[in-house]
Amino acid sequence: MDLMTLALAQKPASGIAGWAADLVDTMGGPGAGFAIALENLFPPLPSEVILPLTGFAAGQGVISLFSALFWTTLGSVVGAAVLYWIGMLFGRERMHAIWARLPLVKTSDLERTEEWFAKHGTKAVFFGRMVPIFRSLISVPAGLERMPMSIFLLLTTLGSLIWNSVLVLAGYWLGDQWDLVETYVGVISKVVLVLVAAALVLYIVVRVRSRGSAQHRRTS
Repeated sequence: MDLMTLALAQKPASGIAGWAADLVDTMGGPGAGFAIALENLFPPLPSEVILPLTGFAAGQGVISLFSALFWTTLGSVVGAAVLYWIGMLFGRERMHAIWARLPLVKTSDLERTEEWFAKHGTKAVFFGRMVPIFRSLISVPAGLERMPMSIFLLLTTLGSLIWNSVLVLAGYWLGDQWDLVETYVGVISKVVLVLVAAALVLYIVVRVRSRGSAQHRRTS
């Protein structure tokens, strides 16, 4: 029984699950790796669908579990490396130039962020690979700050292997209920988005108030 037949039995023949099923059915492990590489470059593609489905395929003998883990982790690293190079090619000077034109921000904010990344960048890259939404985005500042490529690749590989293993093994063990993973990880992703949105709103409120206070002091 091939993966497409298995996928149809669970009705994911359309959408992301159907697309991922097609890739793995056609290309095997490399297909899963390609899907995850694209997921890194386009975060709206959900790893919480692709990885458990790949684990389900491994559980049914379509591909081996080793192949599922190897190719999905390789795909994660390749996708992250592309984003790293984009950040590196974009460069700090362009980032500073764009930042200077943004409202409600100061150059000192960016400088403090850079200082923080210089101190904690290794932890951010490693743990960031296991946080929905940020697992892709964290590669860009690593490139902007020119983190040594060897360190970046090592941390990305280890962090990705942990994240991928959890989701692939969940699909492997859950069998035809692999789609439960999407539900639970989706909740975590929504919580992360809400927290980020709340932090952004708080930041803007503080900035507007501080700017208003500064203008009041100058006019009084």
